[in-house]
Amino acid sequence: MEILYQDEYLIVCNKPSGLLAVPGRGPDKQDCLSARVQAFCPDALIVHRLDYDTSGIMLMARGIEAQRRVNLAFEKRVVHKRYVAVVDGVLLPQPVDADGWGLIDLPLNLDWPNRPKHFVDPVAGKPSRTRWRPHPPERRGGATATRVDLEPITGRSHQLRVHLLALGHPILGDTLYASPEAQSRAERLLLHACELSLIHPYTCVPLTIRSSAPF
Repeated sequence: MEILYQDEYLIVCNKPSGLLAVPGRGPDKQDCLSARVQAFCPDALIVHRLDYDTSGIMLMARGIEAQRRVNLAFEKRVVHKRYVAVVDGVLLPQPVDADGWGLIDLPLNLDWPNRPKHFVDPVAGKPSRTRWRPHPPERRGGATATRVDLEPITGRSHQLRVHLLALGHPILGDTLYASPEAQSRAERLLLHACELSLIHPYTCVPLTIRSSAPF
């Protein structure tokens, strides 16, 4: 676990894939990023999470008041996050803005009989929007793949994974949503939180943290 930024109000870590963000149920699921941080920084509190298989930037607030301020920034959607993923097949650009970004606007819902999986639900799903921009195709695991930049506008569980699946291009290594063939082409889920930007809750100075994808 790498510390990317730390001051008296915030601590930003680089979470590895295969580590829980918060404790799970049972004694075998107590090792997690929040517990590791709190071991040396007891006032660190959770403000958002990453999936177990996702790596990258995770922000914690130091103290109740800092947590309240950061939570408010998330609620107002003034915290901006960017991810990078590698997906199955050739993902062609579908730009909707001048910078070449496309938009996935598909409501999502929890698949209760198969939880924790989610699915596109146009009737009862919660609004979910993701901006995306593909890179040129590359070879991964003996077949064509595409690296793609992702910016979630909303923050639903599994949003990026399900939205890319809805485009017909699941993330390589995704044991929940990809085909067995696409799963086998990567040793882990190829999804990484690579950038986080916000206005510092106390100094009001813009803060941007970056982390290169390890794949």
